[in-house]
Amino acid sequence: TQTLEESGGGSVPPGGSLTLTCKYRSRSHCMGWFRQPPGKAREGIAAIETGGGSTYYADFVRGRFTISLDDAKNILVLQMTGLKPEDTADYYCATDATGPCSPRALFGDWGQGTQVIVSS
Repeated sequence: TQTLEESGGGSVPPGGSLTLTCKYRSRSHCMGWFRQPPGKAREGIAAIETGGGSTYYADFVRGRFTISLDDAKNILVLQMTGLKPEDTADYYCATDATGPCSPRALFGDWGQGTQVIVSS
């Protein structure tokens, strides 16, 4: 197991952008981002295969969010654009996925989360 540290959350108006980062110690074959909106279950947003770079997105963020990896800095990145009020949530990064890489995979290591609020 490892400790993951997210940062970059904040409050933005609708249509705004934010970039979240996740500092990790060692990468697994698949790393991802999740979120938990207030009063709702946690949901997978995006995942990346660290070997080949393939990326996978949930339909509700495809085209607006981009997951990437900065291996030189050991940072997982989530660039978010066109933010909507329904994107308000606590955002988490995760590693150590089991099985095929996907936002629906089971991940073993989690960060503590960073809050994103989208409101005018």
